[in-house]
Amino acid sequence: MIEQIMSLSPVIPYIVLVVSFVALIKGADIFVEGASSLAKKLGVSAAVIGLTIVAMGTSAPEAAVSISAALKGSNEIALGNVVGSNLFNLLMVLGICMIITKLPTQKETLKRDFPWNVIATVAIIAFIVFFDTKITRLEGIALLVLFVSYMGYLLYKTLKDRKSADEDDEIEEVSLAKSLIFLVIGLALVIVGGDLVVDSATSIARSWGVSDALIGLTIVAMGTSLPELVTSIVAARKGESDMAIGNVIGSNLFNLLFILGMTATIMPVAIDLASGILIDTIILLAVTVMMYIFSATGNKLQKAEGVVAVLCYGGYLAYIITRAFM
Repeated sequence: MIEQIMSLSPVIPYIVLVVSFVALIKGADIFVEGASSLAKKLGVSAAVIGLTIVAMGTSAPEAAVSISAALKGSNEIALGNVVGSNLFNLLMVLGICMIITKLPTQKETLKRDFPWNVIATVAIIAFIVFFDTKITRLEGIALLVLFVSYMGYLLYKTLKDRKSADEDDEIEEVSLAKSLIFLVIGLALVIVGGDLVVDSATSIARSWGVSDALIGLTIVAMGTSLPELVTSIVAARKGESDMAIGNVIGSNLFNLLFILGMTATIMPVAIDLASGILIDTIILLAVTVMMYIFSATGNKLQKAEGVVAVLCYGGYLAYIITRAFM
């Protein structure tokens, strides 16, 4: 039905793409507002909120897009969306936040959370290179096990270091009923929006004559990463650097371990090495290590480093667009 509507006019896929992005962003915003209010009632820190509730809420669009793509057999969009979103998060989201203000990094973030991102990225590269150029169901389950292990450890640390709910927090608290309504409405918008993004992006890819991988790495990846961008910028401007950094790191881990793990478990993700997605994943590993070095140097992310990050993303965009038309 949706495909028939898309074929009525060449303009319709673009309209659907814009409307679906609005649904994704608004849905994620509503979801995070409700979930963050619930987190505040539990009395957890801004860093933990960023790594868990906010990260998973803002990554809900990526989850909806990648899982919908897997069910439709568009595996390159599923993997390309995750890799592209993670690169956008590290280089653009963190980069812009670093330009706006210096971001102090906690020792716990350096010792625990950044290394997990490196391990997850290395694991995916290993699956592609050494295990028949695909992420199988078994490998998807392995990623999910890593995700559960990380969340379990984070939960243990949270309960151990739990703070009082009365400490100052910028998150607005709403009633339990309103929080639950926000969660349901937000999730519904994200799921519907994610499904429409896959349909419209695939249609646009065909009309442009470019690969699904490029669409996943650019339009879809940037569009579904807008919640991370907005949330982290607001957090940085309010002085909540822990939440801003935690949102990016948590979102990237959620994308790599949960989204790719769930996607591969539903439908094994076949990798076309000619598409360049392996190179993109290796670039993601290099960028993750670069941002780790930036944050470890003086335990603070500086404005100059933010400029470098944004310029790197510009160079990466130029590279993948050039590659698509060569």
